[in-house]
Amino acid sequence: MVDIRLTNSKTHQRELFAPIDPAHVGLYLCGPTVYDRAHLGNARPVVVFDVLYRLLRQVFGPAHVNYVRNFTDVDDKINARAAATGRDIRDLTDETIGWYHADMDALGALRPNHEPRATEYIAPMIAMTQTLIDRGHAYAAQGHVLFDVHSFAAYGGLSGRSIDDMLAGARVEVAPYKRDPMDFVLWKPSSDGEPGWDSPWGRGRPGWHIECSAMSHALLGASFDIHGGGNDLLFPHHENELAQSSCAHPEGGFANFWLHNEMLLVEGRKMSKSLGNFFTVRDLLDQGIPGAVIRLVLMGTHYRKPMDWTADKADDARKALIRWQNLTDGVQASPDIPAAVFDPICDDLNTAGAIAALHQLARAGEGAALKAGAAFLGFDLQGRLGVETAPDLAQVLAPLSDLWQAARTARDFARADQIRTAAQELGIGLSVAADKTVSATLTAQISQPAAVFKADLAALMERFK
Repeated sequence: MVDIRLTNSKTHQRELFAPIDPAHVGLYLCGPTVYDRAHLGNARPVVVFDVLYRLLRQVFGPAHVNYVRNFTDVDDKINARAAATGRDIRDLTDETIGWYHADMDALGALRPNHEPRATEYIAPMIAMTQTLIDRGHAYAAQGHVLFDVHSFAAYGGLSGRSIDDMLAGARVEVAPYKRDPMDFVLWKPSSDGEPGWDSPWGRGRPGWHIECSAMSHALLGASFDIHGGGNDLLFPHHENELAQSSCAHPEGGFANFWLHNEMLLVEGRKMSKSLGNFFTVRDLLDQGIPGAVIRLVLMGTHYRKPMDWTADKADDARKALIRWQNLTDGVQASPDIPAAVFDPICDDLNTAGAIAALHQLARAGEGAALKAGAAFLGFDLQGRLGVETAPDLAQVLAPLSDLWQAARTARDFARADQIRTAAQELGIGLSVAADKTVSATLTAQISQPAAVFKADLAALMERFK
């Protein structure tokens, strides 16, 4: 069997991964709260755990891996967005889930086996909450149900903090119905204008943390192999998940491995609307940056290191994909994944190392191995990457050479010179061959996304019509 080593956040050690049952490998990833478009930071865990999913499928077989990623479709942010827009909550969340699927599909991410919606698992959440009350780990107060953190001696073990440290460093809600400020909500009351469900504690809705515990138990059981997410979820979300699940189902171990990806920067700075560097995946796609380019940039940094998105990295990724696509055009992929690509992924998802191996295969002209390795990493080099190849651009350039020739034929040499100069600024050379035929060619690889290049070229054409 192939050795897979993963860094377990629970132990802070790189460990040999051995599934509980190789015939039923379980993976859970905390999914999005569906009220708006997914931003680039949301995409990083999707791509990271898509690589892990592909690895597990390769090693254990697709039929033996159960990947679950949830949708949080009951939340105060959703309520606020619905109220602000006057829209029905279900319509809003349905639309947002559709956006999410389209954007993540564009990044080449495989759909999980299950994508449960929180609103479809309210009954299991109520049942788990009641179990926690019955076992002395939770209490009802003023229509709320709260988890008693002091009832679980191991609380704080995942994030490595004591309760006192957490209280000093966290923003916690101090409320009269709490026995301790660190106690967290399992159930809360709903007003008439908010979504709610009947429960033993009155009409209300679940807290955030209980949904993942209930859904992972329903779909993966009391013990499963891997739980993943961004490191921003380590505390309090994952800490609280672990506590309530361990107390509700002490017969299980919840997740054996915890994996957390680091955060994303933009041009060396934290992504923020106030800094003007906040953008969604759809923003990039609409700017003409293909999903494969976004994926390659995200995979260029190890998941446990901060990832810095830059325009230069996106341009380098686009050029690399064009080279790979041209090199493998008409080439049949080798039947086996190259070890130089596969082995780094087995070593704690070293995507940067695997991509370096793809570059080496391209330099060596190993098209068949390159195509197989790229496919394993989620890159289809069959001409569906969305990047422009030279033949496509040649067709785009033909009208420009016709425009330049028309000016020359009309002996409007001043205009012809202006067209030629403007073309040079875009990296396009206009020339006349010995047989008097005119051609337009790229003098260098374009440095912007193909859609932007085409738009600039169209503007040039319009200018000299």
